[in-house]
Amino acid sequence: MEYEIRANSSIHQPESLETFKGEYPKPSIDDLPVYKAAQEALQYRLFHESSSPFPSPKLAKFTFIDLFAGIGGFRIAMQGLGGKCVFTSEWDEKSQITYKANFGDAPFGDITKEITKQYIPDNFDVLCAGFPCQAFSIAGKRGGFEDTRGTLFFEVAEIIKRKKPKAIFLENVKGLTNHGQGKTLATILNVLRNDLGYFVPEPQVLNAKNYGVPQNRERIFIVGFRKDLGIEEFSYPEPANRKVVFNDVKEERVVSAKYYLSNQYLNTLVAHKKRHEDKGNGFGYEIIADDGIANAIVCGGMGRERNLVIDHRLEDYTPVTHIKGEINRQGIRKMTPREWARLQGYPDSFVIPVADASAYKQFGNSVAVPAIRATANEIIKRILD
Repeated sequence: MEYEIRANSSIHQPESLETFKGEYPKPSIDDLPVYKAAQEALQYRLFHESSSPFPSPKLAKFTFIDLFAGIGGFRIAMQGLGGKCVFTSEWDEKSQITYKANFGDAPFGDITKEITKQYIPDNFDVLCAGFPCQAFSIAGKRGGFEDTRGTLFFEVAEIIKRKKPKAIFLENVKGLTNHGQGKTLATILNVLRNDLGYFVPEPQVLNAKNYGVPQNRERIFIVGFRKDLGIEEFSYPEPANRKVVFNDVKEERVVSAKYYLSNQYLNTLVAHKKRHEDKGNGFGYEIIADDGIANAIVCGGMGRERNLVIDHRLEDYTPVTHIKGEINRQGIRKMTPREWARLQGYPDSFVIPVADASAYKQFGNSVAVPAIRATANEIIKRILD
């Protein structure tokens, strides 16, 4: 089966509204940058996708769209099951760089803009979204579709309402379960089930460590099926019967001295942890043993400080960055961005084209690919049946 992607290499890119000659609705002056970004996204795929590290399958079993795509964790999982991505949205410019380098596809920008939504094709099978969690102002209201307006979930719900995909697959932080005293999740489920007409089994929190990566990362998954399909049961995937530890993802070669902590930095971490221990708190740095499981990788310094490792292979202790003091001799270092990529289940062929600071942020914000793939496999089996 062939699927139409709304791409036209001849669409004109206007410098102003006066020169607009496009096939799509005329943008307002405020939407002109969004329109130009959309045209770039349409044309980029035509010339780069086939030569990218992760091209779409030539014979697709199903189609999907990738909202709040980040660097493409959903896409790797879905393509691995035979899916073809027909629309991607991600507003962060650095994440767009990584996405383009790996998929030969330039994501569309701000999905909250109506002009961006105009480019979403009809008749795709699965909507995927790792949308940010926001509170809803639902005091005294029924907690329905209109009560989510102004939040990013509303953008997802609006697209579901218009396009009516066969299935939806949403991912969020575990805290969504009790966010807003449980009202946020209750509103989301009410909208999906009652306002939009989807069979939505009870969401489940899955831990990435149970699906083939050595990371203790819990996330809530929400799955839904359009009711006219007659799907009335769904089981989330069972944990994989395979134990993995940090040593399975550890760099095989000696890493750069830039990843090793200076004595001054290490002493600061030690003192910080002791202060909290004296108060009865468990905050502070943590060293992950080679046979251990990493803590959840997250954005910010704490994500790295709670996932330090010991690696005695360094021989040249000459600093390669502007650090205060000397490199510690205890072998304590940060994990590398590639190790973080492996903790999230990304293959080593995944290109990291950005600086370390951006890479840590991107992988910290990403989904754990194996957990997504295992759940998606259960979804796809049902819609194909």
